[in-house]
Amino acid sequence: MRRKTAAPPSPLPQRHGVDAVRVRLPWSEEWATVGDYLIERLSGAAPGLVAGMLESGLVVGVDGRPVGARTPYTPGLHLWFHRDLPPEVPVPFALDVVHRDEHLVVVDKPHFLATTPRGSHVTETALARLRRELGIPELGAAHRLDRLTAGLVMFVVRPGERGAYQSLFRERRVRKEYEAIAPYDPSLSLPRTVRSRIVKDRGVLAAQEVDGPVNAETLVELVEHSGELGRYRLIPHTGQTHQLRVHMNALGVPILGDPLYPVVTAPVPDGDFRRPLQLLSRKLEFTDPVTGVAHRLCSARKLAAWESYQDWTGRQVG
Repeated sequence: MRRKTAAPPSPLPQRHGVDAVRVRLPWSEEWATVGDYLIERLSGAAPGLVAGMLESGLVVGVDGRPVGARTPYTPGLHLWFHRDLPPEVPVPFALDVVHRDEHLVVVDKPHFLATTPRGSHVTETALARLRRELGIPELGAAHRLDRLTAGLVMFVVRPGERGAYQSLFRERRVRKEYEAIAPYDPSLSLPRTVRSRIVKDRGVLAAQEVDGPVNAETLVELVEHSGELGRYRLIPHTGQTHQLRVHMNALGVPILGDPLYPVVTAPVPDGDFRRPLQLLSRKLEFTDPVTGVAHRLCSARKLAAWESYQDWTGRQVG
């Protein structure tokens, strides 16, 4: 078994706050040239795109020099290139910094802004935007928040410290508190802790509760209610994908604006910022694993449906 070694640093600078793509050639003799491998590996790209990139010198090796299509295939070779990114619809809401020091940046993310580059959202993400705006190219995410969820997200300034902060979440040493707006059901006995097993299959939009050992646990509390709406405090003790949304739906009070629960609806097109999911990462409490400082951070955002249900249903909000 080959020993894993750290990848060499990218010879290409970031573009729009986004790292160059790194490809490592597999340990195989199946391909004769670099071009043969890349054209097969990136077969989903537009016809001629990969060949054009190689011909134009846009694919480089560890020394920053262009690698051509006819370069002999060398197992283990690292290559870098920038993707030709299509234009993205800007998310026109502020990304507010609530805490910044030499180790951490914690921001109050708006709805509709992805945390890190993924799929069709690359430059319009919190990470790329912060790298550009703060001038910290090595900034990395300590955890992720769903694109449709607003609120507090933690980023790490120094790559060497990222593991320490990620371990806070992995080892459940961060107290997270969320707020949600959902229907009010007077027959629902709260507070209660919801426990279930949640699985989400790759390529399937919605997660499901299934039989088996519990892997998801959420404390649900009703803070107040007004008419047919309730304002809920949600405290997750685990971090399964869509956990809060699944558990609220299981209680019969799905979160307002949820396009997946209880029913998967048509994807919301980019640029449609109406009726955001009424879920907010309200508080993060943790002891900094590097400095030992205790942090208690709170989002300043308000959920629009609670402030004015009529406005939430009829206009764009952030």
